Amino acid sequence: MEVILMGFSRDIKTNIALFLIFLLVYVITCVGNCIIICVIIFSSQLHVPMYFFLCILSFLDLSYSTTVTPKLLSDLLSTVPEISIGACAIQLYLILLLGGTECLLLTLMAYDRYLAICRPLHYPVLMKWRTCYWLAVIMGLLGFIMFFLPSLLMPLPICYPNQLNHFMCEVLALLKLACVKTYLRELLIFYMSFMSLLIPFIFILISYTCILASVLKIRTTGRSKAFSTCTSHIAVVGLFFGTGMTMYFGPPSMYSSNREKYISVFYGILTPMLNPIIYSLNNRDVKVSLKKVLSKIKQYEMI
Repeated sequence: MEVILMGFSRDIKTNIALFLIFLLVYVITCVGNCIIICVIIFSSQLHVPMYFFLCILSFLDLSYSTTVTPKLLSDLLSTVPEISIGACAIQLYLILLLGGTECLLLTLMAYDRYLAICRPLHYPVLMKWRTCYWLAVIMGLLGFIMFFLPSLLMPLPICYPNQLNHFMCEVLALLKLACVKTYLRELLIFYMSFMSLLIPFIFILISYTCILASVLKIRTTGRSKAFSTCTSHIAVVGLFFGTGMTMYFGPPSMYSSNREKYISVFYGILTPMLNPIIYSLNNRDVKVSLKKVLSKIKQYEMI
């Protein structure tokens, strides 16, 4: 009861090179996201809703990468890269849950920026800490109900030969191994793609259209500050939604298992690494807080 993961190559030298590359990416992902989480927790000036949601984003990225990358690293050094049916199902459900929840979170972050820029006088009332906590809880519950529960209630029987042309248990790749008619499963995948990608992306576009209209009314001196709080989020949204929509809404004529693997590498492994880099480079508050935290650490070491 195991699935053989075909991965990228059967050449030992190629796999060793890929192992070193993905190991470096995973280390940077873990270190970068942990730094973001620690800086936000220990810096009082970052205790605002925007950075509270950023902290959750870093946690989701760290969890997503940990769900996929360690197994990939072990398979690259294995002669027979395989995964049990149970472990494959757990990986699949976690990927769906974490990926769908991250889409909802990015939408919530866009809503936060909309309130901060378009309704600044009402922002402290509308985004109180109690409201932020409830929004985070509701987001988690919606992620469980909309993405995890439907896939759990509709399991996918797998046929033999059970060779999966992928490096992880991805839903589109597993669909090719199905023993039953996949019409209902394809409808389920379309539903989850629609709810996690298309609707949130439309909502984010509407939010930033309103933000752009409001920023253009601001005097030139205040525009750069307003835009600086949004550029990092826009870059992350472009990376995550761009690759995700290419994967699940791309034309069937362009679809192939190899293409699917490379896109999965981008949004499943590279994006969690790039997110903390984008926020640390483009956000002045994060850079200042990081310097303060590092200076405090140096002071403690000297003592």
